[in-house]
Amino acid sequence: MEDQFNNISNSLANELEMFQNSWNAAAPEGLQSKFEHGIAEVSATNRSALTVGDKAPDFELNNAVNRPVKLSTLLRSGPVILSWYRGGWCPYCNIQLRYLQSYLSQFKAAGARLVALSPELPDKSLSTTEKNELTFEVLTDYNNTVARQFNIAFTLNEELVDIYNNFHKLEDYNGVATNELPIPATYVIDTDGMIRYAFVDPDYRKRAEPAEILAVLKSL
Repeated sequence: MEDQFNNISNSLANELEMFQNSWNAAAPEGLQSKFEHGIAEVSATNRSALTVGDKAPDFELNNAVNRPVKLSTLLRSGPVILSWYRGGWCPYCNIQLRYLQSYLSQFKAAGARLVALSPELPDKSLSTTEKNELTFEVLTDYNNTVARQFNIAFTLNEELVDIYNNFHKLEDYNGVATNELPIPATYVIDTDGMIRYAFVDPDYRKRAEPAEILAVLKSL
């Protein structure tokens, strides 16, 4: 896996773009514009997501095997990378998670812990972990409680809810019927709990580059 994703000519952005191009070519007529409209709606929301210089709120969430993990405890041993993903049903998220896994040894060498967060229930998180062969913590942010504290949660419009539920009922994954998802944001938190890097893009097809995250860690 690491050889596949650590090719220097490759980047996460390139991999996501290739997937997007193949999806566009196969998508039913009109479907792409509905997703574009949804992205535009989220982008237009007056949002003040936490950013560089803000203090990260402490939290405790359960991991994929239902054990509690607390941010402040992790920070005692070094900086923490927090990366939200929408769910194991999201192909863009799976691509990103595999890329993050491929950089895990380098993140650890820089003294950091990597933690992924998602609203999906622990049994779904466990499936995501196993499917992508992840060896870092994957936490259930139930009902997007922590995502709301970072101000990166949003509610899907009814048109997109119908489309998503046609393929994968969100309530089955998340355990609630709020139809709320997180923006797939990524943060680097230093040992004082301060945000030193923030990638928050309402376009779910764009994700933080692991190489960029690594560069930030090396600068701390």
